[in-house]
Amino acid sequence: MEKQWPYLEKVLLELLAIPGPSGFTHAANKVLTQQLDKLEIPWRRTGKGAVVATLPGKDDANQRTISAHIDTLGAMVKEIKSNGCLKLTSIGGLGWANVEGENCLVHTGKGETISGTLLLNKASAHVHGKDTETEQRKDDTMQLRLDHRVSNPEEVRKLGIEVGDFVTFEPRTRVVNGFFKSRHLDDKAGVAIMLAAIKEIKESNIQLPKTTNFFFSHYEEVGHGSAAGLPEHTRQFLCIDMGAPGEGQQSDEFSVSICAKDSSGPYCHTFTRKLIGLAQQNEIPYKVDIYPYYGSDATAALRSGYDFQAALIGPGVDSSHSYERTHKDSLLATLDLTMAWLQTE
Repeated sequence: MEKQWPYLEKVLLELLAIPGPSGFTHAANKVLTQQLDKLEIPWRRTGKGAVVATLPGKDDANQRTISAHIDTLGAMVKEIKSNGCLKLTSIGGLGWANVEGENCLVHTGKGETISGTLLLNKASAHVHGKDTETEQRKDDTMQLRLDHRVSNPEEVRKLGIEVGDFVTFEPRTRVVNGFFKSRHLDDKAGVAIMLAAIKEIKESNIQLPKTTNFFFSHYEEVGHGSAAGLPEHTRQFLCIDMGAPGEGQQSDEFSVSICAKDSSGPYCHTFTRKLIGLAQQNEIPYKVDIYPYYGSDATAALRSGYDFQAALIGPGVDSSHSYERTHKDSLLATLDLTMAWLQTE
């Protein structure tokens, strides 16, 4: 699906530049819905705020739903400390060691942004010696240092900062030799792939065999993205999320990852085998893998009682929940497999 690459890349880079942790996705959702409007695709919001676009198919009774989540990891202000720094609480599976030293923004209730840096409380090696190496990175040992002359809570509050304000981290997006390095590829890459699939269906006048819903969730990182609001006639649910390369894994950054099992248990065997077969038939590079520390929108949906078959695919994203990286080949392989599945009976 090389012809859709310029669009996929453009949308992905645009999404990566927009902050959007769980519960704070309004700006990213605006870009998403603007893209759907440009494609002249009707969409609606669920009660919780997820965006759903539906494309008609020959069979309307046995629908398919594809999901990707637009929300990312992030943080909130937990406490304004006596020294004028901020103590944070994480949103999603964010590890403080993965964002130590990162530039960040505090989003105030008035819609303003205040910049700062996340650091260890004992960040200075010349002051704290070996403690900077041995200190455990956790809520109580980390603080956000604001880029303002503040030294107490009163001065911080004059900036408009308060407990409960969202904090987002600089994505540091770079494109080098086909590699995309950035925070939050999980799962803005999946969102961009879904939009590219919609664009291809629209431009090529593809008649889908089954009515297909494109569900863009925004609470996946906190565990309930697809727990409610899925179209009621869904019989198959394909989740597009990240594959996770690493030690002991088959996944890589150049293939589409097909997840056979994660922390919630195995995905539907027949559905997974069908995806493997489609990858083989269409000569799409793929890897089958198991992710023991992983959950998805499919996990949330099945645990909520939805009665359908579920499977999971995605581009291979190295260093998940840290400074992530994937490759153009993996993004296109995921798009190719998605399109192959959408056109099967």
